[in-house]
Amino acid sequence: MKILVTGAKGQLGNEIQKISAKNHSFQYIFTDYEELDITDINSVKAFIIKQQPDFLINCAAYTAVDNAESDYAKAMLINANAVANLAESCRICNTVFFHISTDYVFDGKKPSPYLENDLTNPVSAYGKTKLFGEQNALAYHNSIIIRTSWLYSTFGSNFVKTMLRSGSEKQKVRVVADQTGSPTYAEDLANAILKIIDKIIENPQNLKAGIYHFSNDGQCSWYDFAKEIMKLGNKNCVVEPVSTLEYPTCAQRPKYSLLSKEKIKTDYDIEILHWKTSLEKCINELKTGIFH
Repeated sequence: MKILVTGAKGQLGNEIQKISAKNHSFQYIFTDYEELDITDINSVKAFIIKQQPDFLINCAAYTAVDNAESDYAKAMLINANAVANLAESCRICNTVFFHISTDYVFDGKKPSPYLENDLTNPVSAYGKTKLFGEQNALAYHNSIIIRTSWLYSTFGSNFVKTMLRSGSEKQKVRVVADQTGSPTYAEDLANAILKIIDKIIENPQNLKAGIYHFSNDGQCSWYDFAKEIMKLGNKNCVVEPVSTLEYPTCAQRPKYSLLSKEKIKTDYDIEILHWKTSLEKCINELKTGIFH
């Protein structure tokens, strides 16, 4: 079985690479923009037809949420148009297509966890481009879309690393306390995707296409998240809660974007760790200094 991963240099792509080094059940092909320009339909078709992957995991995305407000065309190209290219190429080769989306497709006005079939209403340019990407993926019947939230990892730049660095350099940080959701450890998401692939290989009838949600269990605000990071990272930095109004950004964020994970737990028997458990694991790995 052959798995093609696009956006392999990002947080999720790197986590899949780390797992692949210990798992030799599959043949993996890892690509980023140097190896494959997913915005070029002809390149994508030629590459996928040549490689004939059984599964494609699209980890590529334009994730600069605030920059997307002024760079909408580029965000659309990567988050929407490129997804159409990948989905169409997967259709030609009958490849199962995994696409990663976001909680930012919701407006954050619902008072309870978002279900997969809840009404979408993105409040940012980034969220709009990701919603278009979902629609393009769904045009192909063998697509599995996984919406996630607040992704972090031992790899790349993310909130956890920023807070740990700030905790070492500053006496106090101000963090938004009125936006609620759940963090996602990218390693947990990578393992979940590979478990779904295992189940589909075990029995092709296990393939249930459509939209799923995955983040770590539990809920918190960014302020709660930051406090736990400082605690686990042994930082003596004071975390001060502020409101969204006190911390203005170019892009609007949903106030409440907790995702319900019942569907992925039921359909694919995925076990999900509490966010504090996974955060501790990630910070312990970062303390070893092996990953970047």
